[in-house]
Amino acid sequence: MGINWNYPTTMWIGENRIEDLSLACKELNISNPLFVTDKDLINLDLIKNIILRLKKSFENLAIFSNFTGNPIGENVEQGVKVYNTSNCDGVIALGGGSGLDVGKAIAFMCNQSRPIWDFEDIGDYWTRADSSKISKIIAVPTTAGTGSETGRASAIINKETGAKKIIFHPKMLPSIVILDPLLTLDLSPRLTAATGMDALAHNLEAFCAPGYHPMADGMAIEGMKLIKNSLIKAFTNGKDVKARMDLLSAASMGSTAFQKGLGAIHSLSHPVNGKFNVHHGLSNAIFMPYVLTFNKPSIENKIISICDYLNLNKKFDSFLNWILELRNNLNIPHKLSDVMDCNNVDLDELSLMAFEDPSTGGNPKKLSQNDLKEIYIKSISGELF
Repeated sequence: MGINWNYPTTMWIGENRIEDLSLACKELNISNPLFVTDKDLINLDLIKNIILRLKKSFENLAIFSNFTGNPIGENVEQGVKVYNTSNCDGVIALGGGSGLDVGKAIAFMCNQSRPIWDFEDIGDYWTRADSSKISKIIAVPTTAGTGSETGRASAIINKETGAKKIIFHPKMLPSIVILDPLLTLDLSPRLTAATGMDALAHNLEAFCAPGYHPMADGMAIEGMKLIKNSLIKAFTNGKDVKARMDLLSAASMGSTAFQKGLGAIHSLSHPVNGKFNVHHGLSNAIFMPYVLTFNKPSIENKIISICDYLNLNKKFDSFLNWILELRNNLNIPHKLSDVMDCNNVDLDELSLMAFEDPSTGGNPKKLSQNDLKEIYIKSISGELF
């Protein structure tokens, strides 16, 4: 039996809920959707079957899939052209973070007159957009990581600068989300690990971000517990439907919670994702313990306060050791230098990009560019603070 949630948006939850995709279009009065997914998914039998079912309801279904991980601005521009030439009136975004981010960005940009970079998540830049021209979005995640399905932003790389930019507007929040664990059963152990650690990073940084937001804090704590209970299970047995459902929920919860803020894990990751094409979840997993130990003076009491709920000893080091053990069990490398060539990396450039990242302001301990450079150095050597 499926259930419906309405926080932060309408969410249809349960096995085989993907069969309700046409119904979701009908509820939103979408009569000519653009189906958006990435190159890696479009040829899978699972996706082909979804498209075949959709074509029974939409004879001239438009499809855009000309992009892969870490999408760039040009991908969005190409998708907008397909959307407009096909006279679409809504977007179905299906896939991992890249598919969801591109689909949301297409729906956002399809009738805007300014370039996408004018809507970066800075101050009130989002008010530059014509809100009345943003199309309806249905989001269907096939990984349990970014939580983009419950987010109001897309991460898109500016190819000219190599910087990953966060494009934001409140109406980029999808109107209907379908969380079907059966869509995630064939996710490889490697991607299960990386995306699961991405969801953990969102919940963890949201909880540690300064400010008063008990709703976000409660959601983040429960998200961490779901990941603690289910990530290893899904990693070792991808067909564990309950574990897959827990992880999908935790990913959506993390994205909802980080309305409160993110932090240095994401600040450090975004430049590495943009310039070196490292998977976002993998880089978050690598940076996590270095940022935790750097932030310890500002978050120690907060971390200790949730150890009971997570069935850990009430010590900061118990939480840290859980993170280190979890990464080890998921075959996540300990050092950045294990996943990219760091010999000729310009750390001054990377640390400046990290310092200018919107996530930096949410870090619980105030950051300088030099602090971020020092964390990069630690992550390359493998030495914690």
